[in-house]
Amino acid sequence: MRVAKLLEEHYNTPRPAPPGRVDPLEVLVLTILSQNTNDLNRDRAMARLMNRFPTWDDVARSNRRSLEAAIRVGGLARQKSERIKEILRWVKSTFGEYSLAELENMPTDRAHEMLMNLKGVGPKTAAIVLLFAFGRPVFPVDTHIHRVTTRLGLLDKGTSAAAAHEILGNLFPPENFYSIHMNIIGHGREVCHARNPHCGGCFLAEICPWPGKNDGK
Repeated sequence: MRVAKLLEEHYNTPRPAPPGRVDPLEVLVLTILSQNTNDLNRDRAMARLMNRFPTWDDVARSNRRSLEAAIRVGGLARQKSERIKEILRWVKSTFGEYSLAELENMPTDRAHEMLMNLKGVGPKTAAIVLLFAFGRPVFPVDTHIHRVTTRLGLLDKGTSAAAAHEILGNLFPPENFYSIHMNIIGHGREVCHARNPHCGGCFLAEICPWPGKNDGK
């Protein structure tokens, strides 16, 4: 909680969008596009996808090469295009329309299980959809969060990303999951870089046990 408080004092307290303002299917596709690339290329891929195919039905009916071309800037275009089309087929056959809104009526565990059964959807992707689109008490762990929390001693060295979701989810209060998630990511991007972290100017340095901080500038 000391970490969470210091993060909020420095970065403020981000608030999620009100329920119903975010399309969960769009969040899912965007997160698929984010895999193995940076945010800029992810957003470019999503913008080109939506520009080329205005509706989810257009995406589902598109031929593979056209879809690959639209999202190529995000990398792994063939793999991602196949996964997106498979997901859209599953959504339409399961819910009768291109919408994940029905997950709102399910218990969190059940909704999480359904998402995890989709090819290309792991713990992080499922958690992002549930937290960002539905405000559910799940804690997504990306590379920034895994790195920062390990350095801070909140995770043991060598903890897998899958195990980190449950561990960190039990450390923080659910009502603060969104703000803590966003703030740790922001800190990882701005200060606690994978290489050459700016430890000398880090406001968490006094409580950070990471041995490598003495090498940070």
